[in-house]
Amino acid sequence: MFKRLSVLSCCLFVNFLFGQKIYNQYHIIPEPVSIQPEEGVFVFPKNISIRAPHSSDVLPVIQLLKSKLETAAGIHIIKSDDSSSQITLSLNNKNDTLLGKEGYYLTVNKERIFISANNVSGLYYGVQTLLQLLPPSIESKSKVMDVAWQLPCVSVVDYPRFAWRGLMLDVARHFFTKEEVEEYIEQMSKYKFNVFHWHLTDDEGWRIQIKSLPRLTEVGAYNVKKIGYFGTFSPISDTDKYNYGGYYTQDDIREIVQYAKEHFVNILPEIEMPGHSMAAVASYPEISCTPGANHYHVRSGEDGFMDWTDSGIVAHYDNTFCPANPKVYTFLEKVFTEVSSLFPFPYIHIGGDECAKTYWKINPAITALMQKEHLKNMEEVQSYFEKKVEKIVESKGKRVIGWDEILEGGLAPNAAVMSWRGEKGGIQASKLKHDVVMSPTTYGYLDFMQGDPSLEPHVYATLRLKKAYEFEPVPEGADSKYIIGGQANLWTEQVYNIRHAQYMTWPRAFAISESLWSPRNKKNWTYFVKKVEAQFPRLDNDSVKYSPAMYDPEISVSYNEDSTLKINLTKEIDDIDLYYSVDNTFPDTFYPKYSQPFNMPKDAALFRVISYRNGKPIGRLLTVSVNELKKRIGNF
Repeated sequence: MFKRLSVLSCCLFVNFLFGQKIYNQYHIIPEPVSIQPEEGVFVFPKNISIRAPHSSDVLPVIQLLKSKLETAAGIHIIKSDDSSSQITLSLNNKNDTLLGKEGYYLTVNKERIFISANNVSGLYYGVQTLLQLLPPSIESKSKVMDVAWQLPCVSVVDYPRFAWRGLMLDVARHFFTKEEVEEYIEQMSKYKFNVFHWHLTDDEGWRIQIKSLPRLTEVGAYNVKKIGYFGTFSPISDTDKYNYGGYYTQDDIREIVQYAKEHFVNILPEIEMPGHSMAAVASYPEISCTPGANHYHVRSGEDGFMDWTDSGIVAHYDNTFCPANPKVYTFLEKVFTEVSSLFPFPYIHIGGDECAKTYWKINPAITALMQKEHLKNMEEVQSYFEKKVEKIVESKGKRVIGWDEILEGGLAPNAAVMSWRGEKGGIQASKLKHDVVMSPTTYGYLDFMQGDPSLEPHVYATLRLKKAYEFEPVPEGADSKYIIGGQANLWTEQVYNIRHAQYMTWPRAFAISESLWSPRNKKNWTYFVKKVEAQFPRLDNDSVKYSPAMYDPEISVSYNEDSTLKINLTKEIDDIDLYYSVDNTFPDTFYPKYSQPFNMPKDAALFRVISYRNGKPIGRLLTVSVNELKKRIGNF
């Protein structure tokens, strides 16, 4: 062990001294703990033998290698027990404490490829790294000709920094098919994410079949199809049909859980409560305490549902489970009985966020509950609810995790916290000795715009790639022992299809992946950009959509004393040039090159800008009217 640790220390030292050479040569995301270049290359023969343990658990790893090499490269893999096999996958007889549960050693020399690990998950991640060392065409769905199928000789030592490395997909606002969900899971597993947080219920849809409560999917799974900007849609008319959406049968869920298992991804189901529950209330109005709930419908994103004010959330419809209603807990007993049987992951997410108490404040049953249980405020009412829910969940052999609002009014005894409203909730929960998953909007909300608003579906905030890369899961002041990991979240109010979900996820999820897997001191923005650019051809070969927003400038605007506009452009990437126009024409390299803030002409109508690298356009053309620029002052 001492010798192995010494070797690792030397590797890290070499990486530090010659980081630029190593980072430029290899483009692995997330960055390994140590990658040591060796002399030469391994050239793949037309037929290659692989030696692996005789275990069904290893079959997905072998199948991954087999499918990639045979499909894209036409290389035939033969399973063999011969010690001279060109590829050897091995599980350690004795646990290697350095590697932990998911780490691996990868060695490539001119004759052989070796991957070893304590567990099969480590072998899987070792193969994913191996694939990233191959040409981008390895991701092609058909055979690619005229490619040199070879690997650089390297020695890799790698293991994750955090155990929880997650991505959340909201399927309640817009429904994604079973095949699309599986595709998303497969893609995230390539970059060593291991938790798929599945947001299954909300005001706009209930997506999981509960056989004992059939109306949850008969009614709750469908709303009225609206296209435009969510939250601004026109009122529902009598002629509108509630036929947009869908749900996953329990057989669908079992298949997806199995698919995720084969990609070494755990699935965290989220059943949102007590707020964000209109789909449930519309299906079973008796779980409400509000008169008239029997007239409610699943929300379709129409305007006027609730308002966010300086003094809190004001609801115009009661979209909550009623904490004072005994029928709620009978209902949830049925829900969690079936949910817990479908998902082997030890946690169930119970939401807890953005619960409007508007109707609770005027409800006699809530007032009576407060008097009976000596509850002082509405936060304690929600805490009362959360603690009762925790007992139900724990009776099914699961643990509760919820958004950081579950801290308010008193945290349930064994609950874990997902900190999303910045870092404060995570810090507080860790000091209370509760497990924490860091997921702050500041770095991890993938529904935020990632580029200029002229090119993005409008959301209330922007998250650029560089900002996402600044994510540090252990914030200052937190007890690091209780920070079990982090994740990024993709809410789908403005995401209508899987192609746009991909666009919103990549490349920002690369940044989150590296923050959760790689050693903190290995992160480097300049090198990371080169690696991201190297991943783009891989995504192209895999037909995965991604955003090129990192090439686009950020436009900031201010007023001069004479009321004209001053334009300031900020680049995320240093080695690009920006060319702009203010005369309604289309800029190229013969137009002004941006070097410092400038004033817009008094009567100008349009501003356009585009990025170039080495004389070739690389970014998208941004066109913004002067009127729009004026609106942005103080808003973006």
